[in-house]
Amino acid sequence: MMSPKPIGDDRGSANFRHTPLQIIHVIGNFLRIWSVYSMYRYLIQTGSSVGLFIFCCLLPSSLLFLAMQKPWKGRPLSNQQVVPSIINGVITALYFSMWGKGLKSCGPVRTILAEYAGAVLGVLSAALYGQGKHLWKKVGGLVAMMLSFYLLSRGWAMGTHSPFDILFCSKLNLKLRSKENLDAEAHPEEILGMKDMIVPIIAGILSALRRVIARRVSLKNQLKRRLHAITITSATCFLFPVAMWDFITGSTSDSTSQLPFSAWAFGSFILFGVILVFYVDSIAEERLHMVFSSPRHLMVAGGCMIILEIFYQMDFSLPGFLLCCIILGFGIYEATALERSKKGTQHFDSSEEMLDDMKSPLPT
Repeated sequence: MMSPKPIGDDRGSANFRHTPLQIIHVIGNFLRIWSVYSMYRYLIQTGSSVGLFIFCCLLPSSLLFLAMQKPWKGRPLSNQQVVPSIINGVITALYFSMWGKGLKSCGPVRTILAEYAGAVLGVLSAALYGQGKHLWKKVGGLVAMMLSFYLLSRGWAMGTHSPFDILFCSKLNLKLRSKENLDAEAHPEEILGMKDMIVPIIAGILSALRRVIARRVSLKNQLKRRLHAITITSATCFLFPVAMWDFITGSTSDSTSQLPFSAWAFGSFILFGVILVFYVDSIAEERLHMVFSSPRHLMVAGGCMIILEIFYQMDFSLPGFLLCCIILGFGIYEATALERSKKGTQHFDSSEEMLDDMKSPLPT
């Protein structure tokens, strides 16, 4: 008689099988964040319009999504699926607009970390659905998240403003680079107030909301991809008048009407920032059970940002950045975690999954 296989062996084999997917997830997020840094440098150096840049990237992305998914073929989509996807396109257009403006004004580190502000939906779900037992814990997580964003706005992740670099690094000679080696083309980041962080924080909440709606509407993987093509196309249509207005006002105010162009800035954001990131996040959710607003996802993004901050020679403080990420990760963990004493076969650790379990119908 064969002895039962130990549970630890099953977990080890499962982790081994998921190793290639985890590598794909890390590489995909690195390429996506790399495209964000390229976009930031392009916007700062050229002064181009954010709305026009986003539209020029979403237009070919929507065409590629439509060509790959062909939502008009196969089983016909019902109005209960198409209409919420179009509404989700409006939310996506608002997200990209506010995210781009936040990137140009706050810099890559603050904007990318503010994307995790969608974890506040966990506090909202606990308040609306009477989870009083965990409400105070979630409120504490929300306070920790706001503290992290406040420290980021005060420049704790920047080498010229971080108290760690000011007090210790100059004496211990632990600076990653000296001020004389600052990239002349890099935009100097400044100390901001919390009101300046509102735009990227709202963009992060909208990003989480659009993922919740997409997950509620699409029950199957193939259906999710077809509806995502409709969502991106809808967002492109809603951004068209904004882009045309920026193009007209920009061309009349400048002496030259020629739009500066960078193949890498546009191409990388189209391929990595819009298209690839969708499939990478889908793999992470379906196979790795890792959603965006989670500490594990933050850990991957934080490692990628450290590499790119050093590569681009940005105004960066490693101790301050790690402190902000630790506080933010703790806040996300407390704000989104469900009752861990009732772990079942399927465990969700995100506010997006918590709101996904709501039984109320979507507006159509």
